[in-house]
Parts: sequence; C-alpha cells; structure tokens
Amino acid sequence: MRPINLIPPEDRRGDSAPLRTGPLPYILLAGLVALLLGVTLLVVTNNQISEAKSEVARLEAEDAAAAARAQQLASYTQFRTMSEQRVATVNSLANSRFDWERVMRELSLILPHDVWLVGLTATAAPEVNVQGAGGGASGMRAAIAGPALELTGCAHGMEAVAGFVTALKDIDGVTRVGVQSSELPEEGKGGEEGGGGSSDSGDECRTHKFIAKFEIVVAFDAAPVSEEGEEVPSVPTGTVATTSSESSESEGSEGE
Repeated sequence: MRPINLIPPEDRRGDSAPLRTGPLPYILLAGLVALLLGVTLLVVTNNQISEAKSEVARLEAEDAAAAARAQQLASYTQFRTMSEQRVATVNSLANSRFDWERVMRELSLILPHDVWLVGLTATAAPEVNVQGAGGGASGMRAAIAGPALELTGCAHGMEAVAGFVTALKDIDGVTRVGVQSSELPEEGKGGEEGGGGSSDSGDECRTHKFIAKFEIVVAFDAAPVSEEGEEVPSVPTGTVATTSSESSESEGSEGE
C-alpha cells in the first residue's frame, strides 16, 4: 500500500519544502556586506588622513626647529661673510698700493757720493697735486700714468748725472728714467772754485761752475694704476736740503 503525506505543503520540512521567504534575505545580506565594506573603507581613509596630519605636524615642528637653529647661527654666517669681505678688501689694497718705503730705501742705497738732492716729489698719478711741490706735474711726469719720482739736485759734472741716471735703473720696479734738464751754471753765475760760495736761492745748489743741476723723472710703469673715479692714495713727499757739512765735504773733495 502506498504511503500518503497528510501534512499540508506549507507546513512540510526538508528539501522538498517550498521557499516561503523569496530573494529578500539575499538582498539584505548583500546590503550588509556593502555597508561593512563602506565602513571599513571609511575607517582606513580616516586612519590615513590622521597619519598624514601627524606627519605634517612633525615636519612643521622639525622645520620650526631648523629655522630657530639657523637663526641662532645667522650671526656666525654674517661674521664669516664680513671677514671674507674684509680680507678681500685688504688684499686688494695691498696689491694696488705702491711700496714707497722700499723705493726710498733703495734710492738711499744707490745715491752716489758726488750727487745730492734738494727736492724729491713722489706721486701715484700725474693729476695728484702736492702742496709745496710747485704747480702741476712737469712735462715728462704728465706723460707717465703710474707712480713716478721727480728728483731735483746737483752733481759733480755731467758724468756724475749720467752715472746717477744709470744707478736709478737698478731700483726694483723702475721701467724708465728721463732727464728733464741737466745744466751747468751760466758763465759768471757759479761760485768760484774752492771758494765755498752759496746761492741766495734755496734750491740752487750750483755753488761751483763744475756743478750741474738736474731734474730727473723716474717712472714705475708696471705698478698698478688707480681706476677712473677711484680715490688715489696719499703719497709721501718731501724736500731734501743739502746740509752745510755735506756741501763743504763735496767742495773739499773737488778741490783736492
């Protein structure tokens, strides 16, 4: 005899039971999964934003600390810059400054015994006006752009003047020596030989007819020349006067 299931279909259990809920549970499940993914993504994004903000804050703090440190060291940087500028200025002045002290020392060493000076003017440029040295540069001095010496004095004859010109060329840095003038006293104006006479003029050293008075210009063309508009450094100038003992000695040696 065949068994018959008397349970209504809606109350049956098992695999053959009909689906009573439909697709709604699956739709709800998919929505929950999507919501969970959205929450997870939101949390991860917030965490990344927080980490980025923390990194920015850390970098700003480091930048502020570095700026404060740099400000503390700024004075040392300024001092170093100032020191370098001053060293450069000193080197520039040292390289462009003419060594007059050395020139004067060498001049005193090469000055012959039969030559004496009554005037000496040293200038760094021809446009320099020296108080008490006369008005303006001489013709030969005006043609020299760099430092130069203008010498006035007397010597025992023309040969002594020529020897002095040759000796001047031994001074370190001298490029040329020019004789502005070299003259013996005019007939009847020089002192009598052996008389030890003297002239009323302070710069007239021709006390005998054999004594020649000269004007010599010594040029240092290789020395640095001040640029246009640059202040020309001051130069030592002076006048060397012949002493009475020196004149007597020179006259006595000539008399012998």
